[in-house]
Amino acid sequence: MPRLSAKERAERFQQLHGSCFVIANAWDAGSARILAGLGFQALATSSAAHAGTLGRRDGRVTRDEALEHARAIVEATDLPVSADLENCFADEPKAAAETVWLAADVGLAGCSIEDATRDQVYEFAQALDRVAAAVEVARSLSVPFVLTARAENFVRGKPDLDDTIKRLQAFEQAGADVLMAPGLPDLEAVRKVCGALSKPFNFMAGIRGKSFSVAELEAAGVKRISLATSLWRSAMSGLVEAAREVKEKGTFGFVDRSLPTPEISKFMRE
Repeated sequence: MPRLSAKERAERFQQLHGSCFVIANAWDAGSARILAGLGFQALATSSAAHAGTLGRRDGRVTRDEALEHARAIVEATDLPVSADLENCFADEPKAAAETVWLAADVGLAGCSIEDATRDQVYEFAQALDRVAAAVEVARSLSVPFVLTARAENFVRGKPDLDDTIKRLQAFEQAGADVLMAPGLPDLEAVRKVCGALSKPFNFMAGIRGKSFSVAELEAAGVKRISLATSLWRSAMSGLVEAAREVKEKGTFGFVDRSLPTPEISKFMRE
């Protein structure tokens, strides 16, 4: 069966934002195949999960590594894929925007750009210039491309809701297709953010105590729900629990709790 073209996947991704949906974060081609087989309609990468597969901390992956990782996930299924590309690997607007062009070149249907480095949030003017430059590149592409602009205040030690909304509104005016603010503390904050925007808002699930149900988020106005590192962390938790049982107890009860190999293999290609 012929694969969907990049244009077809990108168009499908755009259409999904007309109603609330969950975008599942894969960490390799195998997890992408499993998530597609379970019925998810779109996939995303996770910078932290990818770094974890390499035995590194989040933020320690190069642009080339991130793009090749994204390519592997794009090629694993026919689903549209959006990449978590952190701050697009540059402080300067033009250099950050170049990452958007490279993202489209590997077949991605979209990517995100953050308004922060590992250490601090960019000043407002610089953050806005970076998004505007990324939008300019996204609009110059020959296929649709969904650009997500992220305001990182709440996960960078600056829990300022008013400033977060100010930034998201500015990113929206600059042309970003989707807005995102990881770490919002409660549903009231989610409702306030969604109410201040006219374009789709992506809520990031995966933070303890701040991961609300799909129904609650949809009612609050959210259009897209990403899972960040939560699926990868769940998989790694299973690994640690199983390995501890063997190491500390000398038993193999985890085998009976695991899916049988054929159940997993059905999602894989020949």
